[in-house]
Amino acid sequence: MRWDAPATAELAREHGLSEEEYRRILDSLGRTPNLTELGIFAALWSEHCSYKSSRVHLRKLPTSGPRVVQGPGENAGVVELGEGWVTVFKMESHNHPSFIEPYQGAATGVGGILRDVFTMGARPIMLLDSLRFGALEAPRMTHLVDGVVRGIGDYGNCVGVPTVGGEVDFHPSYNGNVLVNAMCVGVARADGLFFGRASGPGNRVVYLGSKTGRDGIHGATMASDVFDETASEKRPTVQVGDPFTEKLLIECCLELMDKGLVVGIQDMGAAGLTSSAFEMAARAGCGLTLDLSLVPAREKGMSPYELMLSESQERMLLVVSPASVQPVLDVCHRWGLDAVEVGSVTEEPEVNATFDGREAFRLPVAPLVDDAPRYERPWVNPDPAAPVTLPPLHERRWGADLRAMLSSPAFADTHTVWQQYDQSVGAGTVVGPGADAALLLLPGTSIGVAATTDCNALACGLDPRNGAAQAVAEAVRNLACVGAEPVGVTDCLNFGSPENPIVMGQFVTALEGMGEACRAFEVPVVSGNVSFYNETSGNTILPTPTVGMVGVVPEVRHRPRATWQDGDAIYLVGAVEGELGGSRFLQVVLGLEAGPVPAVDYAAESRAAAAVRALVRHGLASAKDLSDGGLAVAAVEMSGGACGAELTMPEGVAPARALFGEWRGGFLLAVARESERAFARTCEGLPVTLLGAARGTRLRVSLGGKVLLDELVGELQRLREKGLGWLSGA
Repeated sequence: MRWDAPATAELAREHGLSEEEYRRILDSLGRTPNLTELGIFAALWSEHCSYKSSRVHLRKLPTSGPRVVQGPGENAGVVELGEGWVTVFKMESHNHPSFIEPYQGAATGVGGILRDVFTMGARPIMLLDSLRFGALEAPRMTHLVDGVVRGIGDYGNCVGVPTVGGEVDFHPSYNGNVLVNAMCVGVARADGLFFGRASGPGNRVVYLGSKTGRDGIHGATMASDVFDETASEKRPTVQVGDPFTEKLLIECCLELMDKGLVVGIQDMGAAGLTSSAFEMAARAGCGLTLDLSLVPAREKGMSPYELMLSESQERMLLVVSPASVQPVLDVCHRWGLDAVEVGSVTEEPEVNATFDGREAFRLPVAPLVDDAPRYERPWVNPDPAAPVTLPPLHERRWGADLRAMLSSPAFADTHTVWQQYDQSVGAGTVVGPGADAALLLLPGTSIGVAATTDCNALACGLDPRNGAAQAVAEAVRNLACVGAEPVGVTDCLNFGSPENPIVMGQFVTALEGMGEACRAFEVPVVSGNVSFYNETSGNTILPTPTVGMVGVVPEVRHRPRATWQDGDAIYLVGAVEGELGGSRFLQVVLGLEAGPVPAVDYAAESRAAAAVRALVRHGLASAKDLSDGGLAVAAVEMSGGACGAELTMPEGVAPARALFGEWRGGFLLAVARESERAFARTCEGLPVTLLGAARGTRLRVSLGGKVLLDELVGELQRLREKGLGWLSGA
């Protein structure tokens, strides 16, 4: 069908628009749109671009604070670090493309999140990823895991930004819809930020980067729809990435901004040239005129429809002054990149384009962006999981239970994942993958920038509100383990169809829990992403509101450790017993996904995290937060598979809750003998229990004179290593 043919209601349905939305288009234009205009409406009104089902609820999140420079609404959030530096960060999903074509889907997810950060004028310094896969025995699953891991590693390694952290989890709910959430953290001078605004009528519009092809067309609308058994047929909608061009693009854009040649800049992400043109115009209250015949094309015969909706990677749209056009083109060509002046900024708030001398489209900005549909979908308040009746848990083979947990993919040593990532390029990595949080040194300063990603999706499935709040609390604890104070959050909210009232209820209550927790910890949400329609043939994923949190260490004095050493005293800060509801012990050992998820004790969590931050900053303790798997799994991780420990639990505690209980908001700490007095002063007023000492090669845990665990730590570590040992590069 020709690009200028009149659109019909049937075509609108094929583009994912409802009848009501099609009528709304007719009313806003006062005429029938052509096919290109219909495609533009469909892309910008898609769930992925417009947030039409989520925007009314996102206000539940706190977005301001004393350190916030830029909150939601720009390409990424910005928070002050100190000494004139800011951190720029964002997390995005690339779920559907990664399920269809795992290598390119994951790779282009990394490329897109990098562009969100450097388009703000920040140099990317680290990448993190939060991954969710189905059962390994499910069809295609090992292929998906391998492809996603290689795609992330290859792109990050080639572009020269270290991948330093993240998380991997497995659950059958992801069998038909894996999750690939990518996070990027960058740094910039506070006075060197740039924004995606097409300001200044008369200024010129410059296209920069790779040529436009037919890959990725309808990517935004695909990401706003559910899957069925034909998902693999959608492979043509997956973009193809080129990390070497991305590296050139980073350096070129940062040079242009450093030279003051840029007025506004935005990457061509979801919906490609359409989103960058209309969103930049909307932010500035201006319009654009474009000549699509000038857009560099990779394929012959591309139509305006294809040029506007292609999601080809590594492309940027710049607004520059008339006097800067030639200097900009010179810099771009010196970096070996295509750069062409394709239009100008106008006063009238509309975007119009010509193609081969004919008008391709003429559309007002407001109906497409600020006045896009907003829905308050019906939702059902989810009932929190009820208490579960457990079998007797007094006389068990606790060592066998621990080995069963460590053999599960959920507890696999992710070394086989992150060893494929370059963790030290740039020479700033202080703490890399495998720790609770990553920590990098800000070049030329002693300031440390830390980051972590967290979400217990099983807990969120049982209780979305408390599960989401617990994800925030765990992120705070993870940052404390490297001495960092939390300063900002980015989120990636992964859910099923918003048209399902049950799913919408999960989304609304998860936001309430996340908002409550962020307010309690005084850490604002400055950027994020909503990913709906994560389901296949009616099977929805677990609600997965992933939290990406950034922290700061004012002065990095040493490299924090997450393992104990021979002779260290082992302390528990927090409750000795945890809760079994929603725990990995119930899930993996007893085969139960049940039980209540406790509310967060914000006061206790805040006091404990503050103390641990101080201990780690001054080198007084090594720390591991108690989360999935409880104390027993944390002890195995702190052993590093090398140094054992002899621990004695206090009289009267329940073995299962002491060993495997979760949700206690606590830490396992290793303290050198010469530091114990300072440790005691720092932890005064907190619940602290001396459990024993690190020694030997066995993890030995006793209670009331009876040995609960007596295992070689090297063998326990080998169980963890087997879980993902089949991955490429292992």
